[in-house]
Amino acid sequence: MTVTSTHSAGSAEEGSPKAGNMRSLSRAMEVFAELQRAERPQRLSDLARTCGMSLPTTLRILRVLQDFGMVSQTDKSYRIGPAVLPAARSYLENDPLVVAARPILQQVASQTGLTASLYTRLGFERILVARVDGESPLRYDLPLGKRLPLTVGAAGKILLAALSEEELQQAAAAAIAAGHEKSSFTAEELRARLPEPGTDYAYSADERATGVLSVAVAVPNRAGRPSESLALTSPVETATEAGLKAGVPELRRAAGRLSEILEGSVY
Repeated sequence: MTVTSTHSAGSAEEGSPKAGNMRSLSRAMEVFAELQRAERPQRLSDLARTCGMSLPTTLRILRVLQDFGMVSQTDKSYRIGPAVLPAARSYLENDPLVVAARPILQQVASQTGLTASLYTRLGFERILVARVDGESPLRYDLPLGKRLPLTVGAAGKILLAALSEEELQQAAAAAIAAGHEKSSFTAEELRARLPEPGTDYAYSADERATGVLSVAVAVPNRAGRPSESLALTSPVETATEAGLKAGVPELRRAAGRLSEILEGSVY
């Protein structure tokens, strides 16, 4: 009787309006996140297929997001809307991580001559939240807020280095689902890309962008696993692997300073 009663209560709760509202919110966030990843406006059918939802459900979500300015429509395609700009501005001006990182990145870029960047983890992806250019401009434009994979690039790989095999399987599956990796990508392949055990930095060459070298360390987090990384990046013609790795001590010091500053913040 006890088991039956508990099950009935759980079923009722799962079917409650509150549970339904949370499910709707979750689905809306999935659609919104997919639009963020997209390099170009998306058609309704493509969004529905990628998110695993029906066309009517996806359309209802898009209409609600449009009402709030989070999504815009042109002809039959959808893209991120203007309402994200005030939110982005508020984040860049007030987030303690970003505010604390700017002078630290400036110092690192000045001392190394390389582009210094700060990334934060969002699920199994990473986002560029701050950057200071070095002496040699990069070959590509990487805007703030861009969703990037954790599975390629030094700044992503260092955040995966401490994960268990089960978590790496989840990371590999997430990278495939987001379109960052081919469908046959495995956790074993991912593990082979990561730093050797005991190495506290990651290095990459020609991984996310051709002709680009990068090295990264994680920002220490006493409350748990790190969720941020600091990276040095350079075009291949103006730096070498040895030159990039020579900047690791400076990255370590910068990551330590940033961690100490944030310790007393509500973060």
